[in-house]
Amino acid sequence: MRTLPLTLAAALAATLLLTSCSEGASGGDDDAKNADPANGSACAIGDLGVEVGAGAAPKAGDTGNVTVTLTNKGAQCTLKGFPAVDLLAEDSTTSVSPEEGAKAQPLTLPKGGTTSFTITYVRGEADSAKSLSVHKVSFALPGATADAHDLPWSYGEVARRDGGGGAAQASVSGFESSGD
Repeated sequence: MRTLPLTLAAALAATLLLTSCSEGASGGDDDAKNADPANGSACAIGDLGVEVGAGAAPKAGDTGNVTVTLTNKGAQCTLKGFPAVDLLAEDSTTSVSPEEGAKAQPLTLPKGGTTSFTITYVRGEADSAKSLSVHKVSFALPGATADAHDLPWSYGEVARRDGGGGAAQASVSGFESSGD
């Protein structure tokens, strides 16, 4: 009579052990997927759809925002760091720094997942040495070695720090999670 409960307990333990092993092997466990180097690779710009939305600054001295939304069309990938953003004018290029005090959080982006980042800027005066006449913005993903994505800039001049000659009065946020 005692053999039946022990046999049942042993069978249950074996089933749980096998179930646990097979979930990790098939990708059913999130920790197992994230530990797999193929699934933890850096996102590539060519695998992402890009959409832009803007709350343009209407006049000099106002603050505007340009939000770039990325949709992953490839395999699961990871973003670790800030996007590298450059504002391009006819005669110069200036890099945009991360928001003051911002800390980049790693973000895993599944296939079909979306994320966004925002470029915040101060509108400059038209035809002024105190402004950068931006015509294009270029951004690259963290971990990318050469690929960048260019977008036209139609949001007016960007004010320079220190009244002219300095870097643009602009910053970039980290990647934000979108949806669930």
